[in-house]
Amino acid sequence: MNEFPTEIMQTRIKELREKQAQIRQGGGSKGIEKQHAQGKLTARERIDALVDPGSFHELMMFAEHRATLFGMEQKKFPGEGVITGTGSVDGRGIHVASHDFTVAGGSAGEVHCDKITDMMKSAMRTGTPFVLFNDSAGARVQEGIDSLAAYGRIFYQNTMLSGVVPQISLICGPCAGGAVYSPALTDFIIQTRQARMFITGPDVIRNVTGEEISQDQLGGPDAHMRRSGVCHFIAEDDHDAVRICKKLLSFLPSNYLEAPPRAPFDETIELDESLNYIIPDDPKKPHDVKDIIRRVVDNGDFLEVHANFAENIVVGFARIMGRSVGIIGNQPKVMAGCVDLNSADKAARFIRFCNAFNIPLITFVDVPGFLPGVYQEHNGIIRHGAKMLYAYSESTVPKITVIVRKAYGGAYLAMCSKDLGADRVAAWPTAEVAVMGAEGAASIVFRREIEEAADKDSKRKELIEHYRSQFATPYFAAARRLVDDVIEPAETRLFLASALESTHTKREARPAKKTGNIPL
Repeated sequence: MNEFPTEIMQTRIKELREKQAQIRQGGGSKGIEKQHAQGKLTARERIDALVDPGSFHELMMFAEHRATLFGMEQKKFPGEGVITGTGSVDGRGIHVASHDFTVAGGSAGEVHCDKITDMMKSAMRTGTPFVLFNDSAGARVQEGIDSLAAYGRIFYQNTMLSGVVPQISLICGPCAGGAVYSPALTDFIIQTRQARMFITGPDVIRNVTGEEISQDQLGGPDAHMRRSGVCHFIAEDDHDAVRICKKLLSFLPSNYLEAPPRAPFDETIELDESLNYIIPDDPKKPHDVKDIIRRVVDNGDFLEVHANFAENIVVGFARIMGRSVGIIGNQPKVMAGCVDLNSADKAARFIRFCNAFNIPLITFVDVPGFLPGVYQEHNGIIRHGAKMLYAYSESTVPKITVIVRKAYGGAYLAMCSKDLGADRVAAWPTAEVAVMGAEGAASIVFRREIEEAADKDSKRKELIEHYRSQFATPYFAAARRLVDDVIEPAETRLFLASALESTHTKREARPAKKTGNIPL
């Protein structure tokens, strides 16, 4: 027997539907129109674009703030200005939160933030990625330190989730003040052209020379991609941001206990003869490492990360025989492929992410050394370069290295040499594994012979070639077992596929410790 008469139940159901409809309208039609006029999707439209159709289950829709100061007891904010729930992307579960800018500018109060932290805690318990759409005016000032403390709880949960499940931030609108540190604590940031991230409050500030700089220059995606390195991907608009997010998720496991999903693949591997002609004869002439990467990965599909930051090193995701891999490669087209401050940070962070989520690492080496100079030394190239050494050394995933040309000095070691734990190392016939280039080495090793020669220039050239033939070849390194095999460039995809197949069950024990101390 029903506790309520049928008409009472129908009334209650009608009330529920009306409340749901009202909350789903967010800030109302005017707010939605304004959002669209700015070229942005609404909070709900962003979620709908991301998740599989019909998979989104909204949670905490009826949450309300409990603030009473500054007239807040009279104000109601639909959904507390943030939409939270679960869904799936390509059939795999995620947790998602989306700031609703149409509701009080998406301002973050105590309950608003707690809705987000609840989703993060649930993501950790269920082992599913967490995605947050950022579009908020910042902390809700009327709630004072309650909102501030709630932000702190988000930062704490970002840290707890780190290395447990992937975290992705999509910056689709303003992200200002302390709020920027939650995206900064996540694994990847995708920023749209319309979005701005900054700590500084005024509309105009001045740089060190006194020149005025607008927030567009300060916090736009180009500034954060090219200069600060905060942004990993630039999206043209919200739809493009969602596309990038979905593609990124496709390479990643749901959590650290799982292997990345393996995509369908063609078992046939054909030799690519074009790779035999890709390295210029002139050792000072650059090539594009991305041409090599696209030729050896499945379908030429390479998702580059940090594409316009520290362009002298390239990092990103691809697949080989359906297996997700993280790729790191020196880029000779930029700064001759030297490792500098920013490229060391960029590579180390990417390496550590891949290791955290069981993604094998493939490294293409063409490095003449660490970038020299007073600026680099004074700004800590020793400390920054050590991050790469640390990141590769601590990684326990399969590590496969291909030396395509120059591999000189400490930078050779930093690019995942055998001594840093590489499981397989192959070298192309053009590889030069040495302490330094033949020109510099000959000047040191044969200094006396050159000084005593009647024709110093001719003698120097002769001895440079002698040094190069003796030491700057892959065969000397192979004789010392620092290189496992010398291969034709055309065979590179076959080598990588075989190496991945033989190392995918790798297990490696490490000393018990609370935590290592990476040279930050």
